[in-house]
Amino acid sequence: MSNKIPLNNFSIGESELFFIAGPCIIESEESCFRLAETLKDIFLKNKAPFIFKASYDKANRTSVHSYRGPGITKGLEILRKIKERLKIPILSDVHCTEEISMAADVLDIIQIPAFLCRQTDLIVAAADTGKPVNIKKGQFLSPWDMKSVVEKIRSTGNGQILLTERGACFGYNNLVSDMRSLIIMKTLNCPVIFDATHSTQLPGGQGSMSGGDRTMVAPLARAAIATGGCDGLFLEVHEHPERALSDAATMLPLNDLQFLIEQTKDIYNIVRKSVKL
Repeated sequence: MSNKIPLNNFSIGESELFFIAGPCIIESEESCFRLAETLKDIFLKNKAPFIFKASYDKANRTSVHSYRGPGITKGLEILRKIKERLKIPILSDVHCTEEISMAADVLDIIQIPAFLCRQTDLIVAAADTGKPVNIKKGQFLSPWDMKSVVEKIRSTGNGQILLTERGACFGYNNLVSDMRSLIIMKTLNCPVIFDATHSTQLPGGQGSMSGGDRTMVAPLARAAIATGGCDGLFLEVHEHPERALSDAATMLPLNDLQFLIEQTKDIYNIVRKSVKL
């Protein structure tokens, strides 16, 4: 079974590191367009395949008072415009089966959030679209538990599956990254991604919101690529993270992205020469 997933301008799982990058949430149409255009230029300059990510709704915010996004109708319209004008592939997450047909009309990759990675009806409905599906491994699951999740998608005949590691629960309000997870999930014959920003999160760590430590993003990203089990990096990026309306503590400053791309690409190419997974 092939583990390559073709998109409009490259194939995931080929012999090059790819990136999923963008803001945690659509804050405004203007800011989303500006960031998408800047990211496209940065990744083109570095000859790195790139998928733009932004959420139209964050249904799992810590507080009922937290900003959730523009909603599905307005949010998908913004993402459609970005896709058509900038000619870049788009990823966003869905939260219920009712969203899927609208989302599939716009998205190139449908993402299942970590907290919903065991929701069979949601997973099967996403897979039934025929679109690639990115499943984030829940903080509460072991990497070998993802075998059952993969089987749910493959039961529909859809083999376009990506698996994303985003840390595991380590006591209250803390996550830890077990790099063995990348190697184990790789045996499921799916491209494996490391979410370097959410892995630094402290869920609910600030009481009414999640905390985190963005200084750990680059070290964890480098470590993940060095395992040889990682095909891509997931990075939430913001021009001014401290002003972000969601995940402000963990998003990578846009100014730090260029150097991280260079570092991780170099590590990826070194490891590829000596490791076969």
